[in-house]
Amino acid sequence: MSESSYDFVVIGSGPGGYVCAIRAAQLGFKTACIEKSPTLGGTCLNVGCIPSKALLAASEKFEEAGHELGAFGVDVGSVTLNLAGMMGHKDKVVKANTDGVAYLFKKNKIDWIKGEAAFTGPNSLSVTGEGEAQTITAKHIVIATGSEVTPLPGITIDEKRIVSSTGALKLDSVPKSMVVIGGGYIGLEMGTVWQRLGADVTVVEFLDRILPGMDGEVSKQMQRILQKQGMKFSLSTKVGSAKATKKNVSLTLEPAAGGAAQTMEADIVLVAVGRRAFTGGLALDKAGVKLDDRGRIATDGHFATNVPGIYAIGDAIAGPLLAHKAEDEGSVLAEIIAGQTGHIDYNLVPGVVYTWPEAASVGQTEEQLKAAGVAYKAGKFPFSANGRARAINMTDGFVKILADAKTDKVLGAHIIGPEAGTLIAEIVLAMEFGASSEDIARTCHPHPTLEEAVKEAALGVAGRAIHI
Repeated sequence: MSESSYDFVVIGSGPGGYVCAIRAAQLGFKTACIEKSPTLGGTCLNVGCIPSKALLAASEKFEEAGHELGAFGVDVGSVTLNLAGMMGHKDKVVKANTDGVAYLFKKNKIDWIKGEAAFTGPNSLSVTGEGEAQTITAKHIVIATGSEVTPLPGITIDEKRIVSSTGALKLDSVPKSMVVIGGGYIGLEMGTVWQRLGADVTVVEFLDRILPGMDGEVSKQMQRILQKQGMKFSLSTKVGSAKATKKNVSLTLEPAAGGAAQTMEADIVLVAVGRRAFTGGLALDKAGVKLDDRGRIATDGHFATNVPGIYAIGDAIAGPLLAHKAEDEGSVLAEIIAGQTGHIDYNLVPGVVYTWPEAASVGQTEEQLKAAGVAYKAGKFPFSANGRARAINMTDGFVKILADAKTDKVLGAHIIGPEAGTLIAEIVLAMEFGASSEDIARTCHPHPTLEEAVKEAALGVAGRAIHI
């Protein structure tokens, strides 16, 4: 058994892990990253964020060519789907990104240790892979093992007819019908892809609304828009069982509040009820690392576990399961270990749903502010009154900015509309600097752009929007 010693070892090469390793190497640490998969990048780059956005973009173009371009005077005739070509685009994008991480590891002199890691003590790991087992010791060990699909009791995911998001990215034909269990980010995005390509999609959600973590007005508007696009919804509904046959999947559904069950059939069922921390196989007990009551790595708020020298970031710890949250944590942790200071305001981690239109959110929702008894003012501006949105025929949605009634400090922002994920970044930056809605309103925005809707919403907080 070979032995190697490092200053800094990261377990997992997802967005949190690989960014943490790169930042550690930049700061002068002798660094290694342990990854058991054949490619770097974790769930996000391989079977999550990147491939799903590649399919969302491709399916959006298919939808546009078939139904939207005529309104611009662009007649393309009959449009046919080349699903293999679309999947090829997705695979090419994934490879470019995973190869890019491998290049960055070489550039920063980070050792990629291929295999599965397990603790043998507080500062030692055993790594088993294709070849000889290795013993790795390090002064600092970071757990960045990410998350896995949350299963539903009584439903077996076979990645053929009952699929997770991973299987939904690899279907070799367009199903006639698809049931999506879960009305969150993943379910709506993957449901949107297959609905655009021709599937009859029904979203089944246990709660009485989709996107339960987002602003209520955004949730309602999103449901209306997706219904207009052809998606169906069964809210306040519980899935009792789903059983695959050779031809389809048979589901039993019942009201969430209780009542008579009914049956439903679909070619494909996508289970998208969320994700949970993945810590299996790490032998955490050998190091003495404690978990919290939800099976996540317990930390002190600064990524340190109860064992000196062992840390955790990303989906493995508390907080939103978002790649950009994990990336920031990776950088900040490396800087803290190097003796620098670092901080993340978790209230300012934006969330984005990459359907079309997109939905984006940061800070507090109106529901949260009301529950907390915070006096606030809201400014809202519809894209239907924005010149650029009219020019590109994308007028659904709005920008809403919430500000403290006394100080005018921006407390939250919620966007549904074209490029919402891009537009939210301006408001996140403003909030990081403690800006008021007036600060945004008095900032000169270029014309004609979608960004002007942000300025108008900020003007609206003071009741002085110009274009409505």
